[in-house]
Amino acid sequence: MSLQQDVDLLRNIPLFAKIEPSKLKLLAFTAQRLSFGEGDVVCEQGDEGDSAYIIIEGEADVIVATANGPVTVATLKKNDFLGETAILCDVPRTATVKARTDLETLMISKDLFFQLVSQFPSMSIEIMRELARRVERTTVQLREAVSHGGSPIQPRGQ
Repeated sequence: MSLQQDVDLLRNIPLFAKIEPSKLKLLAFTAQRLSFGEGDVVCEQGDEGDSAYIIIEGEADVIVATANGPVTVATLKKNDFLGETAILCDVPRTATVKARTDLETLMISKDLFFQLVSQFPSMSIEIMRELARRVERTTVQLREAVSHGGSPIQPRGQ
């Protein structure tokens, strides 16, 4: 993919939509393109969060280790952003992300991520919106589980 194609891709992601084209070009130039095969681990629960990823193509599962075994809590697709929680909270990764299909990503380092957030307050707002959506989805799952007397999520493979 060319630099311009990466810029166009970034422009279509709500998180980066309001960033000026020259800054998107810099982001596209400094971000690292990484490919993963089906089943490859993008990041591992418990590891240091030193980067975030944007999915360019493919799908990935978000898997959390529990006492009852691994649980798939979400599937990410094109234009989804992952890994920002560990960067923002300076905590270990909260989940493992594994390629469900062949996967193309742009990896953004922690330093670059914080430079962008400090330069573009609108990006901070989009991050807050996405995190709030995730909390709302989790709350709905928990509410449904409690009302049905079961678990909000099923162990992987069930």
